[in-house]
Amino acid sequence: MPQKTKETPMMEQYLEYKKQYPDAFLLYRVGDFYEMFYDDAVKGSQILELTLTSRNKKADEGIPMCGVPHHAIEGYIDTLVDKGYKVAVCDQLENPADAQGKMVKRGVTRVVTPGTIMDKANQAKENNYITAITAHKDVFGLAYADLSTGEVKVTSVKNQLDLTNELQNLDTKETVISGNFPQKYLDQLRKYGILISKLDELDDNYSFDFSQISSDQEVDTVKLLISYLIKTQMRSLDHLKPAQSYETSAYLLMDHSAQSNLELFKNIRTNKKSGTLLWLLDETKTAMGSRLLKQWLARPLISVDKLKERQHFVQVFLDNYFQRSSFQDYLTKVYDLERLAGRVAYGTVNGRDLIQLKTSLQQVPEIKSILLDIGDDELTAFVEKIDEVADIRDLIDQAIVEEAPISVTGGGLIKEGYNDQLDQYLDASKNGKKWLATLKAKEQDETGINNLKIGYNKVFGYYIEVSRANIDKVPEDRYTRKQTLVNAERYITPELKEKESMILEAEEKSKGLEYHLFDQIRQKIKDQIRRIQALANILSQLDVLQSFAVVSEDYHYIAPEFVDKHELKITNGRHPVVEKVLSNNSYIPNDVNFDKDTDILLITGPNMSGKSTYMRQLALTVIMAQIGCFVPAESAKLPIFDHIFTRIGAADDLISGDSTFMVEMREANDALKNATENSLIIFDEIGRGTATYDGMALAQAIIEYIDKNVHAMTMFSTHYHELTELKSQLPGLKNVHVDASEENGDLVFLHKVLPGPADKSYGIHVAKLAGLPEEVLNSASKILSTLEKTSVHTTTSESIHEPAAVEPKPIEKVEEQPETVSAVEDDEQQLSLFPEPKVSKKKLSTKESQVVKEISEQDLMGITPIEAINLLYKWQKKLK
Repeated sequence: MPQKTKETPMMEQYLEYKKQYPDAFLLYRVGDFYEMFYDDAVKGSQILELTLTSRNKKADEGIPMCGVPHHAIEGYIDTLVDKGYKVAVCDQLENPADAQGKMVKRGVTRVVTPGTIMDKANQAKENNYITAITAHKDVFGLAYADLSTGEVKVTSVKNQLDLTNELQNLDTKETVISGNFPQKYLDQLRKYGILISKLDELDDNYSFDFSQISSDQEVDTVKLLISYLIKTQMRSLDHLKPAQSYETSAYLLMDHSAQSNLELFKNIRTNKKSGTLLWLLDETKTAMGSRLLKQWLARPLISVDKLKERQHFVQVFLDNYFQRSSFQDYLTKVYDLERLAGRVAYGTVNGRDLIQLKTSLQQVPEIKSILLDIGDDELTAFVEKIDEVADIRDLIDQAIVEEAPISVTGGGLIKEGYNDQLDQYLDASKNGKKWLATLKAKEQDETGINNLKIGYNKVFGYYIEVSRANIDKVPEDRYTRKQTLVNAERYITPELKEKESMILEAEEKSKGLEYHLFDQIRQKIKDQIRRIQALANILSQLDVLQSFAVVSEDYHYIAPEFVDKHELKITNGRHPVVEKVLSNNSYIPNDVNFDKDTDILLITGPNMSGKSTYMRQLALTVIMAQIGCFVPAESAKLPIFDHIFTRIGAADDLISGDSTFMVEMREANDALKNATENSLIIFDEIGRGTATYDGMALAQAIIEYIDKNVHAMTMFSTHYHELTELKSQLPGLKNVHVDASEENGDLVFLHKVLPGPADKSYGIHVAKLAGLPEEVLNSASKILSTLEKTSVHTTTSESIHEPAAVEPKPIEKVEEQPETVSAVEDDEQQLSLFPEPKVSKKKLSTKESQVVKEISEQDLMGITPIEAINLLYKWQKKLK
């Protein structure tokens, strides 16, 4: 990197700061530009699409260089941070004119990272979490914070899978670790594209509230996080709230896969909010309300008392439409109090921000009055906690002009009458400018030069300008020539210089005093940040609850009843998102019933008939109920669930290198190992990722295991119709099917769930609906008929994986050994769901052994159905 010539003092200074921040782009202020040099310049020019030039071109090797204007710096920082990089901003700490020929003092004033960016464009409704992790004896401490809102929380998790799920659910872009963090865990974290930042030394020189944390490891984790924030931000972090410790078991648990499969926050197809449960429920009026709704969805409650309190408030808003409408009108005028408070503490708040804060606080008395007028005792008790923060509202009203400028140093910020000294400066400046206007008119009149001007620049101050065409009209000895231009002459007079001194002194002193007064106001507001944050918390909760009322009213939702027994009964339930997309008239509702003796609903029916929608419908209804919202049904009795497990779809895990089937088995294993009788399991087509009889055997064994050992409420959809025979063996299993009918050879989906098993899968009919060529459909029908006659067709008519050597026997219950589940070994990627079944030790004949050997060596997945039939014929003939 160094060139062969001696470094200039400026480059020596640059390199000194670059050594301190080797993992960041260093933006180095030089005049009106922020410059990048060496490797930063080469890489930065590519990312930011800047022209790459060089410094010191006379050297043997010029220094690569590129730069951006100082006034546009934030956009370039955002671009770098969005791509996962850190940015260190090195500013000039003194005016170059005051350096008196010496090197200008500079220093890094902030470090912006993916986890610490404060005001990201178009992200008002999103949290930006930075996390910190510690590891001690395979127990992980996990702390996270949103620097823009001041939220700080911490927990402990007992294994790496739970840790990864928490990180993914938080959607963190940056994780802080200590220097001794175990390498084996670090390698796993890097697979998920999270920026890893290391901090070797903690900073204990700060005041922070740890009173709500009891675990030493959690305290250490929060200290690691706060130390990193102090090191990178280099400014006050007084807006950070006391760290709150939480137990993941205090909420309804859903891993990242479940949240994704159920499309709570992102549509699987578009990766956008539209078409998700969040999209449906978000009728909030504030950015902070929208963020809180997302937090509630990520962590549904298991406390019946808290849920009933939320339900009560939703009902109150439903019953009081006009008050709710007025409340919404005022709530719409409330800005993001959480982030405004953050900017106050951070020192980046400006006059317009304070006007937004004042406007927000002005709505609070009206909001409070409207809600108190409703007269509900519980709502009244909640609303009376509201602190109007009237002193801050009045302070801003008295001090800050309504049309405040963005700059806090350029003047024009403080109202007349707020400070006597400032008023005097402003008056002097104003009178001075009036005097200039009078002087201009006087000079034009006395000289007869109508286009005579009075101007100002920073070099010469105020001057009288006369165009070259009128120079001969200037009276001799009236002015002193100061500057000659191509088309004009500029002059000064002793009187003008005297007034200039008075005006400039007044303007300079007024700007300095205004900034001083603004800083005092900012400090007074900063002292009341906790009150503003408490107000924001109450208003955001009320915002979410009114949002629930709006959605419940629009789509005719009802309040679910919570029961404390193993029972679930939903009458005419609907899938909330599908219903909104299709409209109420076209969605067909369905019942869901688990009585005290039922653990498993085995769901059969053709593809596209609605099996997956039916299962997701239940999961979303449970989630809505456990965040306190009303649910899409005619009536609903629900237990409180502690965990939702899902195995839906056919996604692989490219990061871990796992196949679709391995992912399927891992998710199934997670449910079987961790589900309780209070959990909800959603299994969609378990076993379809392998050969037919393998898949069927696994599906049966999983069902039996749930029935015998887990007893969680389970929805299990399948195309293996043989599994419906398990009803006679498993008292906890109930068969249901999604109805369909054939009309004139065409398949009609009825989307109605009825008792009992489906009669067949209608796979070829679905293929016809998909538009497959007629020749393919006819051929498939003939092959299916042939296979049915020889009794070797697979359970599902969608695909034919594996022919059998003999006619398949009815499914028999597999006896299990006492130990049924073994742990997943991280290193070996082995999954032991069930014990080895007891196999008959009957000795095979020579012919039978030859056939078995040929079957085992045959690539069954690589042959056509016709080839499979020929092989079957050969094997059958050999056995006969």
